[in-house]
Amino acid sequence: MDVDVIVIGLGPGGESAATQLAKAGLKVVGVDRRLVGGECPYFGCIPSKMMIRAADVLAEARRIQGLAGSADVRPDWSVVADRIRDEATDDWDDRVAVERLEAAGVVFVRGEARITGPGRVEVDGTTYVASRGVVLNTGTEPAVLPIDGLSGTPYWTNREAVRVTELPASMAVIGGGAIGVELTQAFARFGVEVTLLEVADRILAPEEPEASALVTQALEADAVHVRTGVRIDQVRHDGRFHLTVDGDSVATDQLLVAAGRRTNLAGIGLDTLGLDETARSLETDGRMRAGERLWAIGDITGKGAFTHMSMYQADVAVRDILDQDGPAADYRAVSRVTFTDPEVGSVGLTEHQARERGGDVRVGLSADLGTRGWIAQGEGLIKLVADGDVLVGATAVGPSGGEVLSMLTTAVHAQVPIATLASMHYAYPTFHRAVATAVQELA
Repeated sequence: MDVDVIVIGLGPGGESAATQLAKAGLKVVGVDRRLVGGECPYFGCIPSKMMIRAADVLAEARRIQGLAGSADVRPDWSVVADRIRDEATDDWDDRVAVERLEAAGVVFVRGEARITGPGRVEVDGTTYVASRGVVLNTGTEPAVLPIDGLSGTPYWTNREAVRVTELPASMAVIGGGAIGVELTQAFARFGVEVTLLEVADRILAPEEPEASALVTQALEADAVHVRTGVRIDQVRHDGRFHLTVDGDSVATDQLLVAAGRRTNLAGIGLDTLGLDETARSLETDGRMRAGERLWAIGDITGKGAFTHMSMYQADVAVRDILDQDGPAADYRAVSRVTFTDPEVGSVGLTEHQARERGGDVRVGLSADLGTRGWIAQGEGLIKLVADGDVLVGATAVGPSGGEVLSMLTTAVHAQVPIATLASMHYAYPTFHRAVATAVQELA
């Protein structure tokens, strides 16, 4: 079949690219071996945030004592499980997403795609030839850890965790990154006894140390047993899980593995384009070109495994395919949010990354959440990292960390002078008012 563009992988970025290109009048084939929409709506962003939101409501209700009277709080996981199944995932059925794609004019093919040459893709015996080329958006899978005995046990990844209908009494979580920490707190607030295991010396290792410390403190307040800097030698299962951790045995009803993800690049034919199938990510230029008649977007580019990143890169690739003007991909102000309580919003470089890069690095720190601590009853901070007269990174930890981040992302992206930030008005009493204190340290 002769077409204009083939999109392989219909996660958020792939679906967006295919839809935009079809609406622009091109003949587009979209291929996916799994659910249209990808990880985010079925196993990631959406169902996990339903879990987190429900858990946060429980935590808020438990704060009624001393603030607004009294309350009898009785968690019921079935409400969450039903909502994830019925509202978020349609019982893990992508019919609506497929219909939306086809309504936009995309020819949808479900199957295993393999590139056989520039602009050529084979799907289950049918060859598609794209005059313009291929957009690759194959995403990631949960990483498989080389722990003795693990592979033979019925452990969970995030995919099983969001489908659970009955909670275990106890759980061990391997991985203190964003996914592991978010799910740990959610399950703990629903009454699960959770032990969080992280091989690094702190959880949320890519974030600022101050952010890691605050989230660790919050998890411990939720009765989570946080163990960092550990070595996990073995896992066995006899109805319960038994983990050998630093020579000691940890017994638990369930095990959740949330220790990173691997890119889906092997076996898709990159070698036919002279590219390395064993690479951890694909190098792209500012127009998302990765090879001859090939564009790559999303997790496989190594620029951040975020839905908003794949959507952003899809827009850049679409403009290039349609020969439209527009800015090249810019990663100076990549933002990310860990939806714990407190929330961690970050953008750009950490202090460590900035100092490794060199330059005139200065740091401004504020632990005062705009004098709203007495309302929120939660700790937080603002940390700003500057190089010369502009911000190159920022972190906001607090009840609205991800929302406060928006103004800091703008400042990093637009290179707003610190003098300008110092001369601004910051509404009182708000969480973002704490930015003013951190800015004054820089100014």
